[in-house]
Amino acid sequence: MKILIVEDDLPLLEAIKEIFENESFDTTGTSTGDEGYFLAEQGSYDLILLDVMLPGMNGLEIVKRLRAHQVSTPIIMLTAKDSVEDCVKGLDAGADDYVTKPFAVTVLLARVRSVLRRRGSVDLDGKISCGPIQLVSSLRDAYVDEQPLKLSPKEYELLEFFLCNKEQILSRDQIFERIWGFDSESASTAVDVYVHLLRKKLAPYGGDLYLKTIRGVGYLFKGDSNVQ
Repeated sequence: MKILIVEDDLPLLEAIKEIFENESFDTTGTSTGDEGYFLAEQGSYDLILLDVMLPGMNGLEIVKRLRAHQVSTPIIMLTAKDSVEDCVKGLDAGADDYVTKPFAVTVLLARVRSVLRRRGSVDLDGKISCGPIQLVSSLRDAYVDEQPLKLSPKEYELLEFFLCNKEQILSRDQIFERIWGFDSESASTAVDVYVHLLRKKLAPYGGDLYLKTIRGVGYLFKGDSNVQ
């Protein structure tokens, strides 16, 4: 899973990155509000950890703008302030939770797991599921009805991105940025090629029925109850 960390205290930023990399997250970090907003607006992250006090655009303004532009990525605010008013402002702006600094590592990880569970991204065992499809993020393994899919690294990342964003239309640009990155030498047509490969591996188990093409836009991974 991919996490964006926006924190202007550089030693703390590096420490948080290390914490989540040890938990098998793919991390991106930045220390300014403006760059944080630019990265977050791409919609290619599974979670955002966002400091309140930042140079440039502050954390509360970033949350407001992201939600106004329909970016629904889960957001946990990091704040050195422990006032009720500050926490309420963050939640009212559209944040999913907050953690007060200084914090215990175990508390931060528990809050992240809790937010991801509420959003339906992971279950209590840390697995990502949709119908018969299940991913074990810590091992980067994928199964359908407990049968291993044997996905390539890019196929796994693609399926993980879809499962973490069920019922949301993902544009080809969003997918390309998430899986390859805009500085990649690959062509954007790689998205369609890998979706085709993923469908072929899901097809023997009926899993391809979940993955819908939205003509001229991108793709939609449907929730289990909506598959027809």
